[in-house]
Amino acid sequence: MKIYLDHNATTPVAPEVADIVTRHLREEFGNASSVHSFGQTAKAAVDEARAAVADLIDAGPQEIVFTGGGTESDNLAIRGVAEAIRTSGRRQLIASAIEHEAVLHTFKALAKLGWTTTELRVDHTGIVTPEALEACITDETALVSVMHANNEVGTVQPVATLAEIAHRHGAVFHTDAVQSVGKIPVSVRDLGVDLLSLSGHKFNAPKGVGALWVRRGLRVVATLTGGKQERSRRAGTENVPGLAGLGCAARLAVERQRAESSRVGELRARLEAGILDSVTHTTLNGECRQRVPNTVNISFKGVEAETLLIALDLEGIAVSTGSACSSGSIEPSHVLRAMGLSPHRAQSSIRFSLGLGNTAAEIDHVLEVLPPVVDKLRGLSRAGANAGLRRAPAAQVAPR
Repeated sequence: MKIYLDHNATTPVAPEVADIVTRHLREEFGNASSVHSFGQTAKAAVDEARAAVADLIDAGPQEIVFTGGGTESDNLAIRGVAEAIRTSGRRQLIASAIEHEAVLHTFKALAKLGWTTTELRVDHTGIVTPEALEACITDETALVSVMHANNEVGTVQPVATLAEIAHRHGAVFHTDAVQSVGKIPVSVRDLGVDLLSLSGHKFNAPKGVGALWVRRGLRVVATLTGGKQERSRRAGTENVPGLAGLGCAARLAVERQRAESSRVGELRARLEAGILDSVTHTTLNGECRQRVPNTVNISFKGVEAETLLIALDLEGIAVSTGSACSSGSIEPSHVLRAMGLSPHRAQSSIRFSLGLGNTAAEIDHVLEVLPPVVDKLRGLSRAGANAGLRRAPAAQVAPR
């Protein structure tokens, strides 16, 4: 049995989405900028996708800018606004300490160009409090970026309150909603934000397609120059098959979100309770109530997360140690460290993220396999530590 519990990294493409992508690859391959019938068919597909994505986030179709994914959407939002208001005198950019690298690294790049960047702290549950933002925002602030839901621990931020604070100081507010769109209801009107990023492959659309919602009237300077696609906000020939798939996934999310969110939430609760009950010295990381329904992050004391990940993979169970974009990093998670976790605890933490296709039988299998795997790894760790202690005296009397 192979079990996939890494849906925050990427999701399987829904069968209906795969069908529509294949159809456009095989039969409806026109360029959406062409005036002949092939092009008009492609343009209609792009327009339908735009309307579907807008409907998913309670927006207007004309406010949707299609991109290549969440990273590009974040870059266009931050760099585009920074360039648009560069001469205004506002030179401060604020982002939370637990943002995705697409935001944090963009801030670092802009800092090298003379922008003042401020890191917004989170509490021990991974939440940005209104007080924290009030403490660092000024009338020099140009933009505030706080993600809607965190990719590692799943915490959902009080974005509406934070956006109101930003607007009171005359700042633009951006939210990276890559991990919330398609999982929980998201309304740009209710959130009160100015820009919102999303990515298709996080809710069962293909990789390589995403969108940036831009509030009507907000000026964003294009970061790609070329043709006039996306109303001159993002040049380049549209990925019509991918966007058709994104539109299909958005429609499915609207239709099924409530039921699927409840189903997945029950499975996550079953998994979480089972792990905490059956595996000793485990601790839940993050806010237990204010989070997306599919994510749980747990520390396993005395076990290196990378070792546990590999051991579970050998058992056919796919999990994660955190952001897929940080794979291969030996540094503790910046998210968990920002929450105040020790380096050791951060490096012993595993993320389980559920989604389409997961079943109760799979969760029960994980709960059967996991405890003995953890026990074995802890035993090996203790044995290695004891062996090191036994060798120590010999090292002390070694010749100089």
